[in-house]
Amino acid sequence: MFENLSERLERSFKILKGEGRITEINVAETLKEVRRALLDADVNYKVAKQFTDAVKQKALGQNVLTAVKPQQMMVKIVHDELALLMGGETAELELRSHPAVILMAGLNGAGKTTFAGKLANMLKVKRQRHPLLVACDVYRPAAIEQLRVLGEQIGVPVYMEPDNQDPIQIALNAIHEAKAKSYDTVIVDTAGRLAIDEKLMQEIAAIKEAINPDETLFVVDAMTGQDAVNTATEFNERLDYTGVVLTKLDGDTRGGAALSIRSVVDKPIKFVGTGEKMEAIDPFHPARMADRILGMGDIVSLVERAQEQYDEEEARRLEKKIRKNQFDFSDFYAQIQQIKKMGNIKELASMIPGVGKALKDIDIDDDAFKSIEAIILSMTPYERSHPECLNTSRRRRIAAGSGTDIAAVNRLIKQFDQTRKMMKMVTNPKVAQMMAKMPKK
Repeated sequence: MFENLSERLERSFKILKGEGRITEINVAETLKEVRRALLDADVNYKVAKQFTDAVKQKALGQNVLTAVKPQQMMVKIVHDELALLMGGETAELELRSHPAVILMAGLNGAGKTTFAGKLANMLKVKRQRHPLLVACDVYRPAAIEQLRVLGEQIGVPVYMEPDNQDPIQIALNAIHEAKAKSYDTVIVDTAGRLAIDEKLMQEIAAIKEAINPDETLFVVDAMTGQDAVNTATEFNERLDYTGVVLTKLDGDTRGGAALSIRSVVDKPIKFVGTGEKMEAIDPFHPARMADRILGMGDIVSLVERAQEQYDEEEARRLEKKIRKNQFDFSDFYAQIQQIKKMGNIKELASMIPGVGKALKDIDIDDDAFKSIEAIILSMTPYERSHPECLNTSRRRRIAAGSGTDIAAVNRLIKQFDQTRKMMKMVTNPKVAQMMAKMPKK
């Protein structure tokens, strides 16, 4: 996501390279390229113009410090304006009622049902809430079954009435059920609809009026580009929703919707979907997204994802094993599973400043760990806990069982041995003291 926009913006900033100061001429030339980059990313034309006008006004009013180069100053101004364009502050869910009700709305195929499952999972795991999913899509074949399967997958109950064709009554019955069984959050999944379908638009407005939700979230596919903004405007006129959800941000999207939608409809983007897994949901942070657009990475989000998978008790257990040089292949396998839960490998790497650009043309398979996992799983429990016993005959058997060759097995064992030695050295208190005393550069 945003790869092309990031490249174009980076090229536009190079115009200022070597310049001693910001002038109206070099700013105009830079912003001409910035505007082109935004339009190419499918940003609304009026939004792109307003954005570059705001940047120009701030840039020409800056007294550039001698320690700061004009190029660096322009990057900072563009970063701040991008964050402001996308909302400035992170918008939280407002869940005040008991139970709190969240209504999902949007076009067909935008990913409402999948996102409803992701949202329920996030509220359950991260906020310790007790959600109830409600199947109110009475038109799409298998929509109710899809929500039921998702609910089963994440351990969240689903309220459904397969024989009832009245979504308003289903939603009201579900809220009554939530009150009776002490569920504190009700997430209502509705049918997809076109803004030009008057009957269905009246229906979603009637559902909202009947259930009076705390949050009405408009779910939009980020890959639809400028059309997403037009649709968001039409839905807002009918529903006056409280927030926007951008799905499929992991796809081949130019990013125009994310940059335009907040400015055009004046409603915050609250969440983004970044993959198919139920954990692939992130609150939308405008400043962090601006970092990623400008190729600065997103270390904060990366650390947050790591912390979600971090188990303090497990970490203490591992540290003891590492110090005693007892870290084994079972521990290694468990660490791989934690990394995989954090998300798409290429997306995670792109959060590290500078790495995203380096990986632009490199295809990193989501199954990058598959051969390593196959090798480890082909070992016996004894072999996993006693790596030193892996002689040539055992390695041949493991290679045959994992569908790899002995060279791959040897390579993994060698890398594992090197990793184990390094981990033991780093956890050695004497080494840690020596590193702490080293002069800072």
